[in-house]
Amino acid sequence: MAMTLHVDIVSAEEEIHSGSAAVVYAPARMGEVGIYPRHAPFLTHLKPGEIRVQTPEGKELFFFVSGGLLEVQPHVVTVLADTAIRAKDLDEAAALEAQKKAEQEMRDRKSEMDYAKAKAEFAQAAAQLRAIQKLRKRGRG
Repeated sequence: MAMTLHVDIVSAEEEIHSGSAAVVYAPARMGEVGIYPRHAPFLTHLKPGEIRVQTPEGKELFFFVSGGLLEVQPHVVTVLADTAIRAKDLDEAAALEAQKKAEQEMRDRKSEMDYAKAKAEFAQAAAQLRAIQKLRKRGRG
């Protein structure tokens, strides 16, 4: 029997995914990480980007996270995301609009706090657009 991981992806609003995986790829702050069964335990911050879950049957599932935490145990991966969206539910028009709005807010900044918030919103929108483009290249978008 092939070894697997149990994967839970949750956001503040809902559970997005729960199931078995052969491997999980995630956008950690230090760079993309690949997690296989029996991985050493660790905890890290996630940056906005794509989570890929390869099921034991070889199917790939895609999710977008805006950031959060990734907890890895030898047979369990937990993603606690600020926001998590199934890749098929990403809205390109909304992401483009959010990116434009953030760019305008960065230009019109009224304080350092406003600029930092706009910069974070811009990074999130850009990461969503990259995820959409990756899916399109794979023929799933």
